[in-house]
Amino acid sequence: MGRMSRNGLLVTGALLSSVLMASGSMAQTTASAAGKDWTTPAGTMSGQRYSSLDQITSKNVGKLQVAWTFSTGVLRGHEGQPLVIGNMMYLDAPFPNTVFALDLDHDGKIVWKYEPKQDPNVIPVMCCDTVNRGVAYGDGKIFLHQADTTLLALDAKTGKVVWSVKTDDPSKGATGTDAPLVVKDKVYVGVSGGEFGVRGWFAAYNVADGKQVWRGYSMGPDSDTLIVPDKTTDLGKPVPANSSEASWQGDQWKIGGGDTWGWKSYDPKTNLIFYGSGNPSTWNPKQRPGDNKYSMTIWARDADTGAVKWLYQMTPHDQWDYDGVNEMVLVDQKIDGKDRHLLVHFDRNGFGYTLDRDTGALLVAQKYDPAVNWASKVDMDPKSPNYGRPEVLPQYSTEHGGEDVNTTNICPAALGSKDEQPSAFSPQTGLFYVPTNHVCMDYEPFRVSYVAGQPYVGATLSMYPPKGDTNMGNFIAWDATKGKIVWSLPEQFSAWGGALATAGNVVFYGTLEGYLKAVDAKTGKLLYKFKTPSGIIGNVMTYEHAGRQYVAVLSGVGGWAGIGLAAGLTDPHAGLGAVGGYAALNQYTSLGGSLTVFAVPQN
Repeated sequence: MGRMSRNGLLVTGALLSSVLMASGSMAQTTASAAGKDWTTPAGTMSGQRYSSLDQITSKNVGKLQVAWTFSTGVLRGHEGQPLVIGNMMYLDAPFPNTVFALDLDHDGKIVWKYEPKQDPNVIPVMCCDTVNRGVAYGDGKIFLHQADTTLLALDAKTGKVVWSVKTDDPSKGATGTDAPLVVKDKVYVGVSGGEFGVRGWFAAYNVADGKQVWRGYSMGPDSDTLIVPDKTTDLGKPVPANSSEASWQGDQWKIGGGDTWGWKSYDPKTNLIFYGSGNPSTWNPKQRPGDNKYSMTIWARDADTGAVKWLYQMTPHDQWDYDGVNEMVLVDQKIDGKDRHLLVHFDRNGFGYTLDRDTGALLVAQKYDPAVNWASKVDMDPKSPNYGRPEVLPQYSTEHGGEDVNTTNICPAALGSKDEQPSAFSPQTGLFYVPTNHVCMDYEPFRVSYVAGQPYVGATLSMYPPKGDTNMGNFIAWDATKGKIVWSLPEQFSAWGGALATAGNVVFYGTLEGYLKAVDAKTGKLLYKFKTPSGIIGNVMTYEHAGRQYVAVLSGVGGWAGIGLAAGLTDPHAGLGAVGGYAALNQYTSLGGSLTVFAVPQN
C-alpha cells in the first residue's frame, strides 16, 4: 500500500433441540450438534460446527463425488455458508448480497431470489473485500445484514421483505459483513469499519418487527457500553465505573474502532451471548495512548438486556491490528479433573484462549502457531499486576521505534495466526480443528488524521512466510484443555476456509487454492481432496436430504488474503500488505462464485 494508504484504503454429540420445518417455526438450535438441518451459520448456537451425521465416514469419504453445483453470479470473496431448513437451502453472495432460496427436492431449483439495490459507493469503504458471512433464520424469516448496514427480514417462503432497518451510516465508513444470529425473539448483529474510525457496537433487534431492543458499544461511558460498574467482572475483579472512557485520551473513544464483525455464540443455560471486538483506531499506536478499552475484548452479555456480565481484553493497546472478533466456541470439558463450562477462542494475536464461560476466569493461554513472536507469553499469575496481559517483546512493538520506523519480522502478520475462518470441535475426539495463517510482517506506523468516511489506518505493511518456511498456513488439531497442538498439516497458502467436524470421524476444510479437503479427525491423515472452481474462503457445512448426507462449501477467492485477485490489485503493499504476500495465488486459482455439493454415491 505504501504512502498511498495516507490518501485511500485499497479495499483494504446431541441432535438439534428442535428441527426447523419450512412452515417457519422459531429456530432453537441450542444443542451441541447439528443434525439433518443446518439452521444457524455455525450449525448450532454453540459455535462448534459439529454435525451428528455419520453416513460419510473416514472409511468411505474417499468416494465423495460432486452431486450438484450452483453459481451465485458474483466474482468476489464468498466467506459464508448455506443454511438448510427442511427441503430448502438459503445462501447469499458478496456485494450486492443477493440471497437465494433453493428447493432441494428439485435439484436446487431457485424458488426465489432477493436482489438488494445498494449504492456502489459502499464498496470503497469495505475493508478487505466485499464479503458477507451469511444469512440467519428464525420465525419463518431469513435475516441479512447488507453491506450498506441495512438489516432486513425476508419471508422464508416468498423472499418478500417483511421489515428493514438501518443499523449505521456507510458515509462514515460503517458496513455490514457479519452473519446475524437469531436467539428466541431477537436477532443480533455487529458492525465493520475499524479502518475508518467507526466505533464498534453490538445490538439486538426484535425478530417480529425490527425494533432495536438494546445496543452496547465497545468503548465509551458505561451508559453506552452497558457495563455495570462493580457487577461486570474482568478476570474475576469488578470493573470500576467508566473504565473504558478512562483508558482513552480525551474523547478519542468516539472514533476508537473496536468493531464487531465476527461470529457470535449463545449459551441457553446462562442466557449469555458471546462475541469479540476488533482493533482500536488508528493502527498508529502513538496516536492513542492507553489500553484503549474495550477493543480486542471477549464480551459476555445478557441476551435480553445487553448488560455485560464479564469481559476480558486480550491485547491491550493493540499495536498490530490483532482483531479479537474470531469465533467463541462453547464446549464442556474437564480441566485438571474438574468439569468446566468453557469458551475457547483462537485470537488473531496467535494465542489460543480457554476461559470459564460462566465466570470469565482465564484457564489457558498458549500460542497455537510456533512462529508467534510479538509476545513471549500471557501472564497467568493471578497475583501479578499484569495478570492476563501479554508480555510484549520490545523489538516487535510497533510503537517502540516511533512513527515512520519500520519494525520487521513481526509474527503473526496483521491478518493473524487465524482470521475469521472458523474452527470446529469434535466431542468424539475432544479436539479443535483450526485453519490457520503462518505469516509474518513488517509494520511502519505514520501519523494520520481522522476524516469521517475516509481511511483511518496510519500504517504501511508487507507480509511474508516466517523465516525458513515456505508454507503460509497450517491446519491443526488443538487440545484446548492443555493448550497444545496435537497434529499439524502444512498448507502452501493460508487455510482460509472454515472447518467442519462430523460424527463420521471426518474433518473438512477448504484452501485458498480451492481444495476441499477431508482428513481423519484422530490422526490428520488426508482422506480426500477435490479442487473447486475457485479459492475457498467459505465454511464447510453438511446436511441430510431424502435420507442422504451431503457436504457443501462456497468457493470464490477473496477476503483479505485473496484481495489482490478479487480486486485486481498488484501493488505489493496494497490490501493492507496482503497483495504482495499472496502474489503467487493467481498461479493456482481465479475468480469465481460457486456452491459445490458433495455426496458418496449410493449403491
